[in-house]
Amino acid sequence: MSTINGLPAHVLLVHIIVVLVPLTSLLAILCAVWRPVRQRLVWLVAALAAVTVVMTPITTDAGEWLEHKIGRTPAIHTHAHLGDTMIYFAIGLLVAALLLLFVHLRERGERRVGIVLVSVIAVLTIAASVAATVQVYRIGESGARATWGEQAAG
Repeated sequence: MSTINGLPAHVLLVHIIVVLVPLTSLLAILCAVWRPVRQRLVWLVAALAAVTVVMTPITTDAGEWLEHKIGRTPAIHTHAHLGDTMIYFAIGLLVAALLLLFVHLRERGERRVGIVLVSVIAVLTIAASVAATVQVYRIGESGARATWGEQAAG
């Protein structure tokens, strides 16, 4: 996918990632630390994390198309390099969501889930969520600099 209604697809698709990652991260953290939230939202978190994993390479592919169209500058190179790493953060978020789903299913099945296991999964979820959100910020900031550079400062 290269364009949508004449606009570069990357410019539009990136907004999906910019919204999904922080939203999924926030909900995942809430699910990790608050059982009533986990009981209600864990399936949504898993679905959002899966959509994020699917949309990330689609967005980066559209970005590569745009990069070839407009040319490569050092700022675009930095942005593209950071963007290429996002899939790893998205996968980490999905793994965390699946671990939360595992805890939820065990709790729902009246099986005991040890506090140590729940705590370890909570820490992993928080780490994956914060890392993914920070990476989205870093990628977006580098993309804004690549696009606007000094134009916006003046």
